[in-house]
Amino acid sequence: MAAHTSAIGFFVRTGARDESPEVMGVSHFLEHMMFKGTATRTSDDVNRAFDEMGAKSNAYTSSEVTAFHAATLPERLDEAAEVLADMMRPALREVDFDTERGVILEEIAMYADDPVFELYETALEQYYGVNPLGHRVLGTPATIAAMTAPQMRSYFENRYSADNTVVALSGQVDFDKAVRHIEKLCGHWQATGTQRTYQGLDFSARTITRQSAKVQRGYRMLLAPGPSLSDPRRYAAFVMAQLLGGADNSLMHWALVETGIAEEAEAAFDPRDGVGDLRLFVAAPPDRLDEAWAIATKQVELLPGAISDDDVSRIVAKVATGVVIAGERPDGRMHRLGRQWAYGLPYISLEEELAIIERVTVADVRALLAAYPFAPATVATLLPEAA
Repeated sequence: MAAHTSAIGFFVRTGARDESPEVMGVSHFLEHMMFKGTATRTSDDVNRAFDEMGAKSNAYTSSEVTAFHAATLPERLDEAAEVLADMMRPALREVDFDTERGVILEEIAMYADDPVFELYETALEQYYGVNPLGHRVLGTPATIAAMTAPQMRSYFENRYSADNTVVALSGQVDFDKAVRHIEKLCGHWQATGTQRTYQGLDFSARTITRQSAKVQRGYRMLLAPGPSLSDPRRYAAFVMAQLLGGADNSLMHWALVETGIAEEAEAAFDPRDGVGDLRLFVAAPPDRLDEAWAIATKQVELLPGAISDDDVSRIVAKVATGVVIAGERPDGRMHRLGRQWAYGLPYISLEEELAIIERVTVADVRALLAAYPFAPATVATLLPEAA
């Protein structure tokens, strides 16, 4: 591709769903520790190296993938690869572990003050039950406080292996040269044979209601099964979610936000490895929450008969535009490639994926809703404390 920058990312197929309950949060904690230095670099050295090469670098942890990435000018790509590869073999010093534990606990406390985030994590816990897909990415105050550096090292040695890590590159790249360079940097890494465990799922209906002195509004969220990341129906699910509860010009938006009944109303689809989640969310004054929720769920019932070819064409164009924008820049393409390979998905070019999206029809959306009717559902509610 004609690009003026290069991007590289190390994608490890590990996240909160791969943790045992007693070390919940270790993947995210470890992400922080990767920036604390290696056998040859201090944390300051790592930060300075990225600054000096003018790189845009970052990392993230999800339920299923942990990634470390950088975008830079093509002539600095080798340097970026060297720093990232070194970071991927961190020192994991005890003193850094103890210091960073406090940072993680502060982060957990910060997110606990976000009612929507807290409601989402509570809903996930109820929805997935004992399955580790319900694990909190940040962990809990109890699991982070009890975690030890040896536990983290054991997790790292097992999961951060050669056979569980993907390197993705995009932009102005001499691919053969880059492969030789990465092999030189990482060729000594060991394979461990680590695998992701797929536990059984029980999607029976569940409800939970909590009260908090921190909130003034009422919040309600529904989680229900949807297509997985490898299911071709995921494209229809993305279109359906936009038609039902996109940020504007959707059924939920017009029925709830534009009428002033709810302050927020949305539908979303989150595909995962082996399973997917459909989500509804409403925020409204507490005395109108039940009314708003009844209207929201009614839109789900109305959607199959309410959509037209023009509606689907409009949303398909919107989804396709988002895909193209994300893939126009090398760092966007690098993330797309990294996630595809980390999840073990077959390679699909951006052009091929656009063609698939553009073929989604009204019939596809209706078939999706028939197969995944937002049930069985977990419904979680957060209300202000009673006076």
